[in-house]
Amino acid sequence: MFDFLKRTPEIKSSGAPPLIAMSLIGAPRWSGRDFLAAAREGVMKNAVAYRCVRMIAEGAAAVPWLVYDGDKEQERHPLLTLLARPNPEEEGSVLFERWYAFLQAAGDSYLEAVSVSDAVRELYVLRPDRVSVVADARGWPVAYDYKVDGRVTRLARETVLHGRLFHPLDDHYGLSPLAAAGTALDVHNAGAAWVKALLDNAARPSGALVYKGPDGGSLSDEQFHRLKRELEDSYQGAANAGRPMVLEGGLEWRSMSYTPSELDFANSRSVAAREIALAFGVPPMLLGIPGDNTYTNYREANLCFWRQTVLPLVAKTARSLTNWLCPRFGENLRIGYDTDAVDALALEREAVWDRLTKASFITLNERRTAAGYSPVEGGDAVG
Repeated sequence: MFDFLKRTPEIKSSGAPPLIAMSLIGAPRWSGRDFLAAAREGVMKNAVAYRCVRMIAEGAAAVPWLVYDGDKEQERHPLLTLLARPNPEEEGSVLFERWYAFLQAAGDSYLEAVSVSDAVRELYVLRPDRVSVVADARGWPVAYDYKVDGRVTRLARETVLHGRLFHPLDDHYGLSPLAAAGTALDVHNAGAAWVKALLDNAARPSGALVYKGPDGGSLSDEQFHRLKRELEDSYQGAANAGRPMVLEGGLEWRSMSYTPSELDFANSRSVAAREIALAFGVPPMLLGIPGDNTYTNYREANLCFWRQTVLPLVAKTARSLTNWLCPRFGENLRIGYDTDAVDALALEREAVWDRLTKASFITLNERRTAAGYSPVEGGDAVG
């Protein structure tokens, strides 16, 4: 990839391969609150949570990075090249999509910098369940352990950027929206599993056939097994839905569970879906969840999603990258992001530009600064 590597023998070491396969396990009944169980029960088995993670990750990763030297935007810079192509296998948007997705699914995200001759050449996202914080006697992080297939690699603290969401009870790890919405996720998933099982049983609630024979008699073993075979062969499964059951003398059906309408499953799952969307900061209207009258239209909900969920996440990542990565490339460097590339903000942008155009009492550079652009030469005159 780099020509100078052919001339000077150097070693590039990384604690993680560029491509990592996922192996997730789940927990019975109430899903576990660790990353593996949350990812399996949430992202992989719940359409609402999966869509929320993808919307946030894809939206945030689509916002282009900018590099500033002081107040001047740099059109070409090695740091900008690194962010656009962080490693040979991934482009920047793909890498940061995984960064944001892990942040939503685990509450933590890790970015490793691989250096050659003390210069950062590549960036890799590490799977959060494979990384653990190594703390000193006072509890401060001093390194990171990366574990895969029983092999542990110690990573220096300065080579890893640890992004995390707020956790009120943990000093080193973040709290994911999946964990906060864990109960709602279980309700939503359990509702889907119950409905599927009900459909597989010809949409009949659980019940029992009670035999009331003469003088308190009971079924013989042969009668019992024959009745059981007939029920399994002729009345169970979706193919037998609606087939009338003919009961012989002395048999009476008694229901032993509530019907879907009695449980109000549709409303319960809708409420759970709204709670999941709330935990992620995604307006339910954008997910097609009915009953949301908070926003007057889809455009307003989409603008709220970008302003309150996506852009704060991008801004937080930009500040973290600035503090961690910029000092390795020079002084006075800063990483920003281009909101002009966000289509959802087009109407808002036009309104700002219209107000600034009419503000004849400020200079051109003041207008450009207010609009998020760098100053230009000769733009300090009012008018």
